[in-house]
Amino acid sequence: MSELQIETPHGPGRAHLQGLGETAGLLVLGHGAGGGVGAPDLLRVEQEARNLGFATALVEQPYRVAGRRSPAPAKQLDAAWIAIVSALRERGLTGGPVVTGGRSSGARVACRTSGETGADAVLCLAFPEHPPGKPEKSRQDELDSVDVPVLVVQGQSDPFGMPEGGPGREIVTVAGNHSLKSDLDAVGDAASTWLSALLAG
Repeated sequence: MSELQIETPHGPGRAHLQGLGETAGLLVLGHGAGGGVGAPDLLRVEQEARNLGFATALVEQPYRVAGRRSPAPAKQLDAAWIAIVSALRERGLTGGPVVTGGRSSGARVACRTSGETGADAVLCLAFPEHPPGKPEKSRQDELDSVDVPVLVVQGQSDPFGMPEGGPGREIVTVAGNHSLKSDLDAVGDAASTWLSALLAG
């Protein structure tokens, strides 16, 4: 694994890179609001992608690189993410489709920026459909705005709710809650099956 520090409009971000030189594609994943790139579901999906020949980048937002746990505003997250994905593209890490995504907040960022990053598909882990106990504050529009294939892997008892399916959007429900730790095999299988179909299609 190699680390790459990338300048963004809101300070340096960091990408943890594996499989450089692989040609199947590039998978770029972001972390949750208060978590990091060591989340078990992120690491499992990264491994499944590596098994398929993807280069992978686990991305730390600038606020995390600076040592803060409280997330930056959405516009700052989006701008930093766009800069990081652009920098990875410029370094030629895109032998095939570019899949962006992440868990929770990272999944929202990838959805909101899918057009600007030129993503070929978006992979969402534990998409926070609404704040816990507030289903009226839906974020479904962020998913609906994505024009490329989307996979959402969601815990069946996630207090952040269950996203709706739609054209080009697959929702896979697994055991557990927002952490997706209960059945990592199911999380990995869902990602592997979807990524394999993406490569074949």
